[in-house]
Amino acid sequence: MKKSILLLVLLVSLFSCKQEKTDQKKNLTSKPNVLFIAVDDLNNWISPIQNFSNVKTPNFDKLAKMGVTFTNAHVQAPLCGPSRASLMTGLRPSTTGIYGMTPDNQIRRKDNPATKDITFLPEYFEQNGYHTMGIGKLFHIHAPDSVFNESGGRVRGFGPYPKKRFVWDGFGTSKSKKEKYGRTSTDWGAFPENDTLMPDHQSVNWVAERLQRDYEKPFFMGLGFLRVHVPLYVPQKWFNLYPLDKIETPPYKADDLNDIPNVGMQINDLPMMPSTEWAKESGEWKKIVQAYLACISYVDFELGRVLDALESSKYGNNTIIVLWSDHGYRLGEKGTFAKHALWETATKGPLLFAAPNLPKGKKVKSPVEMLSIYPTLLELSGLPAYKRNEGNSLVAMMQNDSGIDNSYALTTFGMNNHAVKKDGFRYIQYEDGTQEFYDHSIDPNEWNNVANNPKYKAQIEEMKKLLPQTNAKWDAKSNYTFQPYFVEQKARIDSN
Repeated sequence: MKKSILLLVLLVSLFSCKQEKTDQKKNLTSKPNVLFIAVDDLNNWISPIQNFSNVKTPNFDKLAKMGVTFTNAHVQAPLCGPSRASLMTGLRPSTTGIYGMTPDNQIRRKDNPATKDITFLPEYFEQNGYHTMGIGKLFHIHAPDSVFNESGGRVRGFGPYPKKRFVWDGFGTSKSKKEKYGRTSTDWGAFPENDTLMPDHQSVNWVAERLQRDYEKPFFMGLGFLRVHVPLYVPQKWFNLYPLDKIETPPYKADDLNDIPNVGMQINDLPMMPSTEWAKESGEWKKIVQAYLACISYVDFELGRVLDALESSKYGNNTIIVLWSDHGYRLGEKGTFAKHALWETATKGPLLFAAPNLPKGKKVKSPVEMLSIYPTLLELSGLPAYKRNEGNSLVAMMQNDSGIDNSYALTTFGMNNHAVKKDGFRYIQYEDGTQEFYDHSIDPNEWNNVANNPKYKAQIEEMKKLLPQTNAKWDAKSNYTFQPYFVEQKARIDSN
C-alpha cells in the first residue's frame, strides 16, 4: 500500500514538473519577437514624414501604415558613436561622458562609473529569455564582443567603391590646419552595377534566412544598414528615379550664421565636408541631393525585402518592429553637408514602431527621444523595466496620447553643449553660457537666433530647467579627432 502511494506521489510530482516546464516554455514563446532596424545617417526626408523632393519610399510608407511614426524624434548626440552608445546603454552622453567615438568593446569599462555594469539593450533581452542576433552597423562599428548569441558581423567601411573616385578634398580652404582635421569619404555617384553587390543586400539575405528558422525562444534581431552614410554610391537605377531637373534643394541662407555664438561656429567648422557655397558654385548641389535621395530609395528597397521576409515567415503576426536613425543629416542647410550640429536638421531622425498592440497609421508630432527606444521595447515585449534607463517608454503616448503635451527632447554635443526641443521651440546652450533660441512657428529653418529677444525670456528659462544636471567629463576612451573644437575641449578638461 505504501509503495502504491509513493508511486502515485512520484507520478504526480513528475507530471507537475513537466507541466510547469511546458507552461514556462509556452509563456516564453508567447512573448513577441523584436526586429530592430538602424539606418545610418538617415534624415526625415522619407515620404511618411517630410516627403522631400517627392522622394520614393513605398516601404517606409508600408511600415508607417503598420504602426506609429514619430515625425519629431531627436537623437541624444548628432554623431553616430555617442548616439548609438546612448541608445544601447539607455544613458545620456552627459551621464557617461561618451561624447565622441568609442570602440564598441570600450563602452562598458571598470573605469567608467556610469557604464561599468550597464546592461546593453540586446543583453537585457537575452537575460529575459530571448535568443539574440545581429548584423551590420548597430553600435558604432558592429557590436561589443558576445553581445549577440549570433553575430553576422559587419563589412568593414562603407563600400563598395569604384576604382576612380571623386573624394572631397577634406581640408577645404584651411590649408594651414590640415593636421587638425580628419578626412571623410564624401563623394557620390552611380556604383556598383547591381544591388546584390551592396553589403546591405547581404545583410538582408542573412536576416531573411534566419526568419525562416525555428526558434525555441522569442528572438531579438538587429539589422544595421550602412546606407545612407557617405559615400553616396548605389546602382544607377536608383539615380534614375530622380532626374536632376526635378531635384529640390533644401532651404539655405548665405548669411544664416551671422548670429551664431563663437562655440557654435567652432563646432560647425567642418572643412572636411563640402560647403554649400562650393556646391552652388560648382554645380554639384543637386547632384549631392540626387545621390542622397537615390540612397534613401535603395534602403527603402532593402527594407521592403525585410518586411516581405517577415510577412512570409511564421513570425509576422507576433513581431515588434522598430526603425530608427542615429541622427539627421544636413544637405546644405546651415552651410554644409554633414550632421555635427545642435540644429534641427542634424538632431532629428525617423522613428517608427509597429507591434500587435499598437495603433496603425498613427503619427505623433510631439518631440521624443531615441533614448526612449530601450524602455519602449521592454514595455511592448512585456518585460520588466530596466531601472537604469534614463529615457521614458513611449507606449502610453502611442496607445492613448498620454504625455504628448509635456514631451521634449534633449541633445548633447561635447561636454556641456545642449539643445532642447519642446513646444515648437529650440533652445541651445553652449559650454560658455552663450545661447540660441528659435521659434519654429515663424522660423522653421532656424535662420534667426532670438535668444536676446525679451519676448522669449520666460520660455528660455523654462527650457533651461530641462538641461542635464550632470555633465560628466569626457570618457577616457571617447574621442572625436575629426574636429578641432572637440580635441581642444577634451584636452582642456583633462588638464583641469
